Amino acid sequence: MASLTTIFKSGSTDTQETDKLVDLFRNRSELKKEFASLRNEKYQLQDRIKQHEGNTARVQQQLLHLESLLLDPEWVHNVVAFYQLRGMATHCIEQLSRFAEQLKQQREQRVHHKALVSWNQERQQKTERIESRIGEHRLASQLLEDQLQSERHKLMTMNGFVKLFRGRALGVQIDDIVSRLEAGQQQEQEFLHELESVQGMDPPDQTGLDIDTKRSINFMILSFAQHLYLHLEEDSLVDLAKEASEKSVGAINYGNKSECDAILKLLARKRKEAEAETDLAEVLKKRAKLIADDSQFRHEHDAVPVPNSVATIFAIDANGVVQKQHADLLGDNYFALAKVLSR
Repeated sequence: MASLTTIFKSGSTDTQETDKLVDLFRNRSELKKEFASLRNEKYQLQDRIKQHEGNTARVQQQLLHLESLLLDPEWVHNVVAFYQLRGMATHCIEQLSRFAEQLKQQREQRVHHKALVSWNQERQQKTERIESRIGEHRLASQLLEDQLQSERHKLMTMNGFVKLFRGRALGVQIDDIVSRLEAGQQQEQEFLHELESVQGMDPPDQTGLDIDTKRSINFMILSFAQHLYLHLEEDSLVDLAKEASEKSVGAINYGNKSECDAILKLLARKRKEAEAETDLAEVLKKRAKLIADDSQFRHEHDAVPVPNSVATIFAIDANGVVQKQHADLLGDNYFALAKVLSR
């Protein structure tokens, strides 16, 4: 007996030891996973630190380069001209971006409003049809009610002899009218549920623009880009501004102080002229129409035209006279055109 007890105790002890070993290995495995995760996180943080250090070093190098240019009497005026030109380029890019966004929003609102008007008209027509059916149904039900009252009155006023011969047929007729009225009530409830469903319809979601609308938006964006180009065309100011937006300070030499001052004066004059401009809408529309007439697309579902097909600049004077010149604004990505066009 004692030996059996010892055997069972030994078995129980072995099981407990085994469970402890399993838990130990499981915990060890979890710790390994956590350690690996922390190690990966450490490497990621080290990489980020290296990137930040690299960025900081580059910025520091740029600041030192800028400081050296500002200390150089032959370059200080070039630095001022460079950043003024870059500021003009940034201003044009922001102008074009705002114009494009406002235009897209206007067209989307117009399309959505048109869809909403159509939806309201359709819902109103459905409502009127159902209400008309309800009105007709109620009129028919009222006639049945009147007929029921009349037949019941006949049945009540019949004397015994007449009632004996005609009462059964009249009762059947009354029962038929009652059944028809009950069916009519059920039908009316179905009409009312249908009416409630129609009146509770959700308006349509704002849908995307179709390809023709996107193209018309892009023609207007291209028209405005041409307007900006023509405004800064004098003395190749538009190309100088584009170059300043793409290169780093010190990479371009605009000449001596007088030449740099001439650029600054021209920029100041162009800003004043831009502020005084009004009533551009008609000119932009006319130019967009001319651009659309020349435009070509690689595929029928493309919204952006082939750059070469819209490389003609249309200058329209106050008398409506159109002059043409060549500049591939889209191909050369003037004013970040590629970023704002509808796709």
